[in-house]
Amino acid sequence: MSLVGPRPMSLRDVDLFERGIQRKRFSVQPGLTCIWQISGRSNLPFEKWLELDLEYIENWSFWLDLQILFKTIPAVVKSRGAA
Repeated sequence: MSLVGPRPMSLRDVDLFERGIQRKRFSVQPGLTCIWQISGRSNLPFEKWLELDLEYIENWSFWLDLQILFKTIPAVVKSRGAA
């Protein structure tokens, strides 16, 4: 597991999306935080979560990882979007 990447999903959630998306999502190493973590977390619908994961995969860069890491700290401290 890496610091940044799509969060691992439970098996019950995997069946909620098509095989092409499954393959794309599982083609990268899972991480502790990702774009959805800094974009509302549990306030986001499942479809938006998947969309943000795919956006991360398609636009990955070292700088994007750094931005996500720096934005994760205040999101977690303030419990923004936490259920």
